[in-house]
Amino acid sequence: MAKNKTIVTEIVVTDFINSYVENEQKKLDSLKLIKLMSKWSGFEPRMWGPTIIGFGKYHYKYASGHEGDAPVLGFSPRKTQFSLYIYSKTKKNDTLLQKLGTFKMGKACIYVKKLANIDTLILEQICKETIAYLNENHECGACKN
Repeated sequence: MAKNKTIVTEIVVTDFINSYVENEQKKLDSLKLIKLMSKWSGFEPRMWGPTIIGFGKYHYKYASGHEGDAPVLGFSPRKTQFSLYIYSKTKKNDTLLQKLGTFKMGKACIYVKKLANIDTLILEQICKETIAYLNENHECGACKN
């Protein structure tokens, strides 16, 4: 079975932002997301793979037998938009998405061009709902770091 490439690394998060993110507004938005997600999750940021900033971790296992660890919350400041890894499909989150603002939905993440395009109070509710879902449905041990 293939080994997961998205694992915790020793890269310093602020070093990554300063070297990878060229746009000043995206840097500011990244720092704000770090502050918010740290507060909401209770975890410090860690780099997962080369470009994902994650908070906490949980263990997943699919019916296919594939399993691994992933951040409870996370984001990546991609060139054109942020990839937000914060969504678990629940009725509450589906309702909250309608109030989030301007975004695109991928299979496993939410794409946002800038934080000004979304309501961070709704974002907080989505993140907290996801944390609750992961605690109920995966091996989290309170979604430990």
